Amino acid sequence: MAITTEQIKELREATGAGVLDCRKALEQSGGDMKKAVDFLREKGLAKAAKRAERQASQGVVELYSHGNGRVGVMIEVNCETDFVGRSETFRKFAHELALQVAASAPRYIKAEDIPAEILEHEAQMARARAIEEGKAENVLERIVEGRLETFKSEVCLLHQPYIRDESLTVDKLLQQTLVSTGENIVVRRFVRWELGESTSA
Repeated sequence: MAITTEQIKELREATGAGVLDCRKALEQSGGDMKKAVDFLREKGLAKAAKRAERQASQGVVELYSHGNGRVGVMIEVNCETDFVGRSETFRKFAHELALQVAASAPRYIKAEDIPAEILEHEAQMARARAIEEGKAENVLERIVEGRLETFKSEVCLLHQPYIRDESLTVDKLLQQTLVSTGENIVVRRFVRWELGESTSA
């Protein structure tokens, strides 16, 4: 099947990929636009995984104030070069992360950051609740696992559903930004303050 320049143009506009990559994706997918987009995304995510090894020390500290100063967020997001650090795509991503932190109040960046004792405590509570609910012994571990996953998606920034599109996690949004910038991106740290909250927690 012949691939038209209109198809290539449409795919380029949808994905930001190069002409040759778009042509190859359309050829591989027999002209099916949706499959071609998936092909390019998979290819991009494979490249993104390789990029994750590279040093990221440029970037931005994004500040965001919400609700007339009732909630404040500061987040550091790093990339590899100053060029990408100044780009609109990267800046927009950092801003979206700050909005996410303000709205969803995560406590950690990723699951590996959760202290073991907190995970153990959550597992014990989930187990006790399942027993209280009369769940069978043979399904207890699966229930505990499921509830721990739910806990992680609530308290870890990268596991949370993205506030603008709940079909995406924040990690998927990060992967998309990795693909579009062509650089490794690292969410380094964040802090969130809410007016009147206790600092002893």
